[in-house]
Amino acid sequence: MKTILSGITPSGRPHIGNYFGAIRQHISMIREGDAFYFIANYHALTSLNDRDRLDEYSVGIAADYLALGMDPEKCTFFLQSDVPQVTELAWILGALTPVSLMEKAVAYKDKVAQGLPANIGLFTYPILQAADILIYHSDVVPVGADQKQNLEICRDLAGRFNHVFKGEYLKMPEPFIVESVATVPGIDGRKMSKSYNNTILIFDEGKELKKKVMSIVTDSKELEDTKDPDTCNVFALIRLFAPPEKQSEIAAQYRAGGYGYGHAKKELLTLIQDYFAEARERRKELDNDRNYIMDVLREGGRKARLRAETVMAPVREAAGILRNH
Repeated sequence: MKTILSGITPSGRPHIGNYFGAIRQHISMIREGDAFYFIANYHALTSLNDRDRLDEYSVGIAADYLALGMDPEKCTFFLQSDVPQVTELAWILGALTPVSLMEKAVAYKDKVAQGLPANIGLFTYPILQAADILIYHSDVVPVGADQKQNLEICRDLAGRFNHVFKGEYLKMPEPFIVESVATVPGIDGRKMSKSYNNTILIFDEGKELKKKVMSIVTDSKELEDTKDPDTCNVFALIRLFAPPEKQSEIAAQYRAGGYGYGHAKKELLTLIQDYFAEARERRKELDNDRNYIMDVLREGGRKARLRAETVMAPVREAAGILRNH
């Protein structure tokens, strides 16, 4: 059985762009192998230096995934910080990494351009990410197209270690490029992103959800005008939630005229409410059961450490790292 590995950076409440871009795929891939999913709280430190918020976001994203269908009985779900072998391997890999390789990392340049501080943690992010992947002998790593270079760096570092210490100690992972269903538009028409403050959160409800849906930007066509569903932000979101026959029905109403954007927004509101209804109730239950969430993560951490040590022990021996305990 192939080992599948993916990480989730705790950076606040997830929005529907996160769901259709990654979360849904993460949960569906549990059925396809021995899945390891971790909350990357060490990675979060590169941009978040607030103890209370990091705790809140870490537990919160765990609750979000559990509510949306992450089954801890069918995967290993854990905190990155519960596996000390990860940072141990990252240090060893860092000792073999030329600075020039890190300087080529596009993700670092992009994040600094977005205003994140140019700290060493951000600069060496791909090394810790490589350790995250290699410590479990991962076979498949689902990544977005923008993360492909980091996986190439991971393979490079695994190859360097194996070459220097003359053995096949670290397994070469294969990328699984996750093609997002579409660019999910935010309420202002741009790509949905926290940085644009244009998101609809997965667990928004009531007046807050209605306010956001009703504020989605559209053109100025009148009620009686015919409209093109393929250029409409509201319909782009309807496509994500509605079954094909419902999509066709609404598209026909767009083209016939007499169907306003207000009608479409009300339809979208209902679709979102229904789609996440069960998950929303489960999320409310988890809000009052932190102990359950921590128990899930604790057990996942135990299983992850056992796997990690089977990789780390021969790596230490190969590198000549002594342990006097």
